[in-house]
Amino acid sequence: MTLNIPLTGDTLPPQAHRLIEAVRELVEAGQGSVAVEQPEAGPAPMPAAELADLAEGGVEVRLLTASRQVMLDGKLLPLTRLEFDLLLFLADHPRRVFSRTQLLNAVWGYEHTGERTVDVHVRRLRVKMGSHLPLITTVYGVGYRLSDEARIIVLPHE
Repeated sequence: MTLNIPLTGDTLPPQAHRLIEAVRELVEAGQGSVAVEQPEAGPAPMPAAELADLAEGGVEVRLLTASRQVMLDGKLLPLTRLEFDLLLFLADHPRRVFSRTQLLNAVWGYEHTGERTVDVHVRRLRVKMGSHLPLITTVYGVGYRLSDEARIIVLPHE
């Protein structure tokens, strides 16, 4: 048996090295092997300045749910699993306001973490999308909702 673990990023945190060593020991005990590969260079993330320029012209965001990819005006936008899930959840429920607790339950699947976790992920998503792209609106005292100006298309089979 061979287990390939594709990795992203330039350097690995110590936790990743420990995980790889633990998996290697388990696999090799069963006469298998572990190969750790660096992924092929994918499309480069879009610079924030370019995102801001696109936003002025009406940016279209496409969520490709089968491949869990996000395309921003035809360019791949790298999102974490939770950022993707949060954006998909809000896109599936337009014009509806969700409290932080509701988002924790729906996206994270639990509420045992602090509600500010939602704030952090929303902020990161806003930064990746560009500050001029209206995407997620804060409803003060309540929570978050998908912006009315957001042009998001969910494509389940692409």
